[in-house]
Order: sequence, then C-alpha cells, then structure tokens
Amino acid sequence: MMPPISLAGLRITRLGTGIDLPMLLAAALLLGLGLVMVASASIDLADRHYGNPYHFFHRQLLFAGIGLAAALFFWSVPLRRWESAGPLLLLLIMVLLIVVLLPGVGRTVNGATRWIPLGVFNLQVSEPVKLLVVLYLSGYIVRHYSTLCLHFRGFVRPLIVLGLGTVLLLLQPDFGGAAIMLAIGMGMLFLAGARLWQFIMLGATIVAAMGVMAVATPYRMARLTAFLDPWQDPFATGFQLTQSLIAIGSGSWFGAGLGGSVQKLFYLPEAHNDFLFAVFAEEFGFVGVAVLVALFALLVWRCFVIGLLAERGGHAFGSHVAFGVGIWIGLQAAVNLGVNMGLLPTKGLTLPFLSYGGSSLIVTLAAVGLVLRVYREAQVPIPRTRRRCG
Repeated sequence: MMPPISLAGLRITRLGTGIDLPMLLAAALLLGLGLVMVASASIDLADRHYGNPYHFFHRQLLFAGIGLAAALFFWSVPLRRWESAGPLLLLLIMVLLIVVLLPGVGRTVNGATRWIPLGVFNLQVSEPVKLLVVLYLSGYIVRHYSTLCLHFRGFVRPLIVLGLGTVLLLLQPDFGGAAIMLAIGMGMLFLAGARLWQFIMLGATIVAAMGVMAVATPYRMARLTAFLDPWQDPFATGFQLTQSLIAIGSGSWFGAGLGGSVQKLFYLPEAHNDFLFAVFAEEFGFVGVAVLVALFALLVWRCFVIGLLAERGGHAFGSHVAFGVGIWIGLQAAVNLGVNMGLLPTKGLTLPFLSYGGSSLIVTLAAVGLVLRVYREAQVPIPRTRRRCG
C-alpha cells in the first residue's frame, strides 16, 4: 500500500490495484438500483405486451453485461491511444450523426429519428456521441492549450464542431441531447481555462437561440407551457408531469415499498424509462431519494477528484476526460430529476444507470471504465511543464 496523498483537503489512498473503490462502489450501487427499478417499474407493462413480466429486466441485464464488458475494455486501453485518435474520433462523431438521418438506416419513433438498429438493441447515437465529444475535446485542449487560453480562435474551433453536432442532433430532433452535448463542451472548455467573457457571450447566444427554437416549434412550445402549469391541462399536455408529481408526492418519507407504486400501473407514461425516478420516489420516499442523490454526488465528486489527481500528476488528457465525464453524468442526472419534479421542461433524457435503455447504460458504464483508467494511470506521476494561461 502506497502512502496517501493530500489533495484539496481530501485524503486519497493510492491502491495497488489501480481501482478507485469509492467510485466503483457508487457505480455498482447505482447499477444494482437501476436493475431492480427497471424490473419494478416495467413488470405490468411487460406482462401485458410480452406475456413475460421480466421482459425489460432481462434485456436490461443483457445491456448491463455488455456495458460491463465495455467498461473493462476502456479500463484496459491506455489513454494515449484515445489522445492520439483525435481526428478519427471527430470523424466518428460526424458519421454517427449523419448516418442516423439517412433514409432506411435510422429508426423513427414518435416522429424522432434517433436510433440505428443493431439487432440486439437500437443504438441512440446521442449517447456514444457524448463520450466521443469528451474524448475529442480532451485531446483538443491538450494539443491547443495555449491557443485556447490566449486567443479567441482557440475557443471558436471546438465550438464549430459542437455547433455542427448540435445542428445534426436537432435534425433528428433531439433537443435534450444537443443541450447536454453543448453543456459538456462549454464546461470542459471553461475548466481548461477559456476566458469568462467568452462564456458570457456564448451563453447568451445559446440561450437566445434555444428560446427562438422553442417558440418556433409547436411541440416544444407545448412542452414549455405544460411545464409552467401542468395542472392547466392535466389530462393532455400536462398528463405525464402531473402523474410524475403525484407519484413523487405519494412517496412521502419512506415510500410505499419496492413494487408498491400505483402510478406505474399504466398511469405514468415511460415509467421504466425517462420517468423511472418518479416510481423510485414513490416506492422509496424522500429517504430513498436522498440516498440516490448522494450516490450520484459521490460518483461525480470522485470524477473531479480523479481529474485533479491526474492533473497534478502530469496526465493532462486524463484529467480533462475525468472532468468531462463528471460534468456529463452530473448534469444529465440533475436534468432528469428536474424534469421528473417539474423544475424543467420535458427533455427525453434518461437517468444514468437507472433508466431502461441499452445505449445509455452501455455508454455510461464505458465512461466509468474510462475514468477508472484515468485513476489507474494517475498512480504514476510523469514529468511535465506546468501549464499557465495569461
């Protein structure tokens, strides 16, 4: 056992195994809760449509197995491989976003073309794109650090990539995925040292553009008005949110117990997917929600701690990867919880680790494996020249 290091007032033990146990524990508990909740939330729906009450649970178990294999793969691949693959990662991002829009390739559900059929499951392209954006931007920041900090063009170049990706996501349309991708990129560039005034200008532009798109598109406008007052039309535009709020309110302090949710019985749409948190809150109450939020907080906190550890050890690429994954998982979880509680308009974003869906679960587990790889390599500091901005 190597001696502990002090990092920002925190004591982190360097384990000979190269595994960050707190992060691994948080991810394992979230995965276990997700499997249990998918089974609970979907049992009646699966029985009615497939004659097997555990249809969705069995599929989610398969996705978890694939995701764990992906996590092991990312944990095993040296970070330098991803760092040197910048152009290929950028090409893959664009290929995924374009191919899904091609007639006969992308699968359309409820008017949205977001999936590529892969046999075992349908790949929602926005999920791997988030991970690829984290890897691509981490490499860009390392290669162009001085330009990013000192010149406006260094800030604009990655924004062109993000802007093109956003346009392609909006064509699907995937408003939520586009917003999360932009937020990941902005957060990573800000932590890398880009100027504050650039973010104020960019943020104002994005808010204005999003506002125009929301007002100009009827279904987005309907979602916005339903979010502001779901009780105005509780049986139409506000139905999903009102049912979610009823479920959360019914949970009280300790909930109705596992399997005791009433709202999942064909009242709450997408109970095993985007609104699984509402079922969780109804069955486990405020105490269960507090534990769930604490697990997400622990996971995100460890991502940032690992990022700091990697940065101080000279692993610049790894540090930005860990920061990017932390921003991504933390923000997406916060948005999903906010949507379920009526604090944000409906976005169609899954709750990481918990919501049913192969794309989300596999890519999220792969991201955890990637951050654990960062921790593994950060155990061996490397000589470096301290980077400075301004």
